[in-house]
Amino acid sequence: MDRNTFTGLFLIMIILAGSFYFFRPSEAEIKKAKETERLDSLKKAGVTPAQKDTTKAAAIANAAVDSLALKGPFGTALTGTEANTVLENENLLITLSNKGGKITSVEVKGQKTFAGKPLILFAGSENKFGLNLNAAGKVINTNDLYFTSTKSGNTVTMRANYGANAYVEYVYDLKPLSNKVAFNVNLVGLQQVIAGNTIGLNWATTLLQQEKSIESEHRYSAPYYKYLDGDVNHLSVAKDEKEELSKGKIQWFSFKQHFFSASLISKQAFEKGSLEVKIPTAPGQVKFYDANMQLPYAHTANQVYEMEFYFGTNKFSALKAQGYDLEKQVDLGYWPLKYINRFIVLPVFNFLNSFNWNYGLIILVLTILLKLALSPLTYKSYLSMAKMRVLKPEMDEIKAKVGEDNPTLVQQEYLKLYKKAGVNPLGGCLPMVLQLPLVMAFFFFFPNLFELRGESFLWMKDLSTYDEFIRFGVKIPFIGDHLSLMCVLMTVSTLIMTYFNNQVSGATGQMKYIGYIMPIIFLGVLNSYPAGLNYYYFLANLMTFGQQFLIRKMVDDEKIHALIQQNKARPVDEKKKKSKFQQRLDDYMRQQQQQQAKK
Repeated sequence: MDRNTFTGLFLIMIILAGSFYFFRPSEAEIKKAKETERLDSLKKAGVTPAQKDTTKAAAIANAAVDSLALKGPFGTALTGTEANTVLENENLLITLSNKGGKITSVEVKGQKTFAGKPLILFAGSENKFGLNLNAAGKVINTNDLYFTSTKSGNTVTMRANYGANAYVEYVYDLKPLSNKVAFNVNLVGLQQVIAGNTIGLNWATTLLQQEKSIESEHRYSAPYYKYLDGDVNHLSVAKDEKEELSKGKIQWFSFKQHFFSASLISKQAFEKGSLEVKIPTAPGQVKFYDANMQLPYAHTANQVYEMEFYFGTNKFSALKAQGYDLEKQVDLGYWPLKYINRFIVLPVFNFLNSFNWNYGLIILVLTILLKLALSPLTYKSYLSMAKMRVLKPEMDEIKAKVGEDNPTLVQQEYLKLYKKAGVNPLGGCLPMVLQLPLVMAFFFFFPNLFELRGESFLWMKDLSTYDEFIRFGVKIPFIGDHLSLMCVLMTVSTLIMTYFNNQVSGATGQMKYIGYIMPIIFLGVLNSYPAGLNYYYFLANLMTFGQQFLIRKMVDDEKIHALIQQNKARPVDEKKKKSKFQQRLDDYMRQQQQQQAKK
């Protein structure tokens, strides 16, 4: 810009700055505006104050007028001094605040964080709980009201008065040796005040880190819920998500983290609602949960809602004892893995646990029982691989005779050889496939097994989290910020077992090296998983190697070769009915051979 333009803009700025300074409101005008705002708020509350003057009597009168404002909707509950009340039994230490009449913190007794501190599920202003009432033309959240607290034994009553004989009342009752808190909501004398046929209930809180690895807690933490006539579901464990729950009445919802839960069960069921989860960035915070539920309101003189809080561990048996299918929060895997874990693995584990052994020993015995149960499949798998190894020289001759440039014909000749020799080429894979669901079931079982939490074995201080053999101090791609010794041992044992399996099966080419790549990948994946899981896989590898060693002593390659030759010498029944799969395979091979011949 040129000099004249700049000068003009500069003068305009000076004029604007001067106008803000010289035309700003005086102190008297500011006070008058505040007084007008105060009078407007009193009029909205239904109070008509008298005109103030400067006399002392008028000041006293105005103070009396101001007190009338407190007699409006929940007027006496709008201000107060915050105070706490404690409910306590052998399992829980619960702190309630008269502000909002809510539970502000819950300590689970007998449990510690990984750092050895008292285990507190949530605490402080991060926790919000209240009813949203559409009263007197506006929405009032009881989280902002001051309640009057009365304690009798292990029962606490919180009351916020709306007016004469009209109030909101919360009643908390904690029984001995219980993880449940009975919670009743009483709406008395509000039938002409509350508008609509539903009232809202809001509970929002941030759950705190309890375990060594916050990444692991993220992996297994999510809001869960159950429809009255449906199954248990949950929101995402990996990302922020909000879900509207409108497919039916909701029996309960739960703020679940890895090994602990805070749940609210409604005996009348919620009409509908929504759940939200967010992953906070602040250190020491696992997940932020927000629940907004709708309760039916019948406009009776005394509307009562009966509910229950559950605060405690995610131990399967403890949750099952509470009822309402709360135990389905424990992630035992997807179908069919959860049924294997629930009805096979878990009962066997509980039986072994009844002997009060160390959990390292229990995992050892559990692995032995599993391997004994699967030993027939292991034997068939090894025998099939041995047969394929014995046939390999003849397969090499076929490949050399037909030529590598005709793979379709090579495969067809292989199938003829298998048929004559009485060998099933899938015989080694099928037993392994049948074993796979059990192996995968443990991948979900051990990380979600509360019993392993805080239990040590050998150098592993806590079987429910990873053991730190080396801590790098910085995050390394693929590995992380540490190296787990048990995971390394598991990886080395898998590599050794892969080497011997290749010797047995005679694998060559790409198949030979794929077996060495997978254990390295598992090292990066399982390095941050619980030491108990890696310990199981390590034991399984050792026992599989031992089984194969014994089977190898029992299996004679010369006898297998002689048996194959006997089978080859027998006449093949061409009229024997083929399966549909075999017929399609033969047709496909024949078509491929014809196309190859045309080329």
